[in-house]
Amino acid sequence: MSRSVLRRLHTFIAARIRQNQALLLTTSALHHSPSPSQSPSLDAIQMTDNCVQRIKELQTNEASMKDKMLRLSVETGGCSGFQYVFLLDDKTNSDDRIFEKDGVKLVVDKISYDFVKGATVDYVEELIRSAFLVSTNPSAVGGCSCKSSFMVKE
Repeated sequence: MSRSVLRRLHTFIAARIRQNQALLLTTSALHHSPSPSQSPSLDAIQMTDNCVQRIKELQTNEASMKDKMLRLSVETGGCSGFQYVFLLDDKTNSDDRIFEKDGVKLVVDKISYDFVKGATVDYVEELIRSAFLVSTNPSAVGGCSCKSSFMVKE
């Protein structure tokens, strides 16, 4: 690649990162409260049976995992602008939202929640990988084929 192409590519990527960070900050600053006619369950994050089963297996198989919860975060990056990050965590913060199914807890921070309202978290086992992933996300308009990154509706 020529130096001028690399320079233009760098400028484009840097601008895209700044745009995504600004969008992330703007969206987190907005406070969304459901109207009385809107069902709060529509904004809840769902976990599939596979997701719940896998967390229970992890909690049962290792003593250190007994009190762990699945944490879902959204960060800028990935091939589509934002990426999902899954961690196992034993702590919650005061602004976290906790969703529970069959005794398994999913924790989402306040900023990330705005990007995943109404989403469904699944656990998939494929030939080349096994992973937690967001199988559906009403806030996303597109993403990569591996479902680890997404673009938000504007």
